[in-house]
Amino acid sequence: MEIKIVLIGSGAREDALARRLKESDGRIIAIMTNDNPSIRSLSDKVYFATETDVEMILDIIREESPDLVYVSPDSFLETPIVDKLEYSKIKVASPSSRAFKVESSKIYMRQLMKRYGIVGNIKFEVFDSEYEVGKYLDDMTKEFAIKPAGLTGGKGVKLTDAHFNNREEAKEYAFSIIRNDKKVLIEEKVEGEEFSLQAYTDGTNLLFTPVAQDYKRLMEGDQGPNTGGMGSITDRNGSLPFLRQESVDKAKEILNKFVKSLYDDGALYRGVIYGQFMQTKKDIKVIEINGRLADPEGINIMTLLDGDACELLMAVANAELAGKKFIFRRQASVVKYIVPKGYGYEPQKTTLKINRENMPEDVKIFYGSVSGSLDEVETTHSRALAMYAEGDNIWDASEKIEANLWRISGEYEMRHDIGSKKLVAKKVENAIL
Repeated sequence: MEIKIVLIGSGAREDALARRLKESDGRIIAIMTNDNPSIRSLSDKVYFATETDVEMILDIIREESPDLVYVSPDSFLETPIVDKLEYSKIKVASPSSRAFKVESSKIYMRQLMKRYGIVGNIKFEVFDSEYEVGKYLDDMTKEFAIKPAGLTGGKGVKLTDAHFNNREEAKEYAFSIIRNDKKVLIEEKVEGEEFSLQAYTDGTNLLFTPVAQDYKRLMEGDQGPNTGGMGSITDRNGSLPFLRQESVDKAKEILNKFVKSLYDDGALYRGVIYGQFMQTKKDIKVIEINGRLADPEGINIMTLLDGDACELLMAVANAELAGKKFIFRRQASVVKYIVPKGYGYEPQKTTLKINRENMPEDVKIFYGSVSGSLDEVETTHSRALAMYAEGDNIWDASEKIEANLWRISGEYEMRHDIGSKKLVAKKVENAIL
């Protein structure tokens, strides 16, 4: 299905999407923040802009007159770009800024769950006073999470037992959020196994993708600060070996209820919606809801999609998902991000060389926040390259990545334990199935 599509975004997630769109005869017009060499090689035209260049982006899109627009990064979805495109009758397969509030405002998401009785909510409180939040934290006996209300790129959430040496440090962090955002969200911490579930929706119907798990902590063994995500896994049966089937079923029910509740709340939701859930001993809890293709889990999903990606996005934009059949290959997959040294603290820009000769079909390298050529890139402060592999099981895919690391030359950091047999076995052993 040949369509002309404007793709906004320039990371490894967008690279994975761009490759599928190109395979589906899509003609790509890319709008990027960095000069991603892979997306550039796949595109008919390339423009450069940031989320502050709303009017310039709109002018580009109107001039190009595409069949479809896909806005990918959260920083762009928070702007009125989608709203103005819809007003101009230009088809978009991404949520409006009002629908995107389910991610851009963690407070709105929690309150939406409360108002519409969506199960899986966590005990939470919202504060706009340093005195009140300080008093509340002094009285708290359980572990808790401190969250800014808005977008943080997965890096703003801090847990009392993992990120603070004492209660005073936790209070000071909460105070700093109030000074910056005027409000802070405090949630009771829940224990269990976290997982992600993504779905394409046209506002009524949902197409669920395989369950994934991402690894936000910087260092092996889930140590260190949170990042945007160091890697992710999926399994060939669409679930994960340490999850109960009832957990996956309930997560699907919750995402369905979110789409319906957003509509009842005055926001028709179209695009990708994904939830981060925690499987506890007895139930599942909603950690957060996001209004976009996940990163890195979206890389797994787009690569495993067996079908026409252009047709899928058009079905989302046209509210025609009902009755459509899109499937995902029954293979396990692993993503491991290559990041510059110091990532998470003080990233050091560097040069990486990539050997792409005789690449196995089930191993891929996606380009992230880099510029340069397909064979040599300059890193920035963010994630550079995503190594992807498929296999008969998760650790098989993980080992294929390790066996192809010789292809990357230069100084970098990476979590080798993601998808390893040892880590998967440990999760299965600790799971309450």
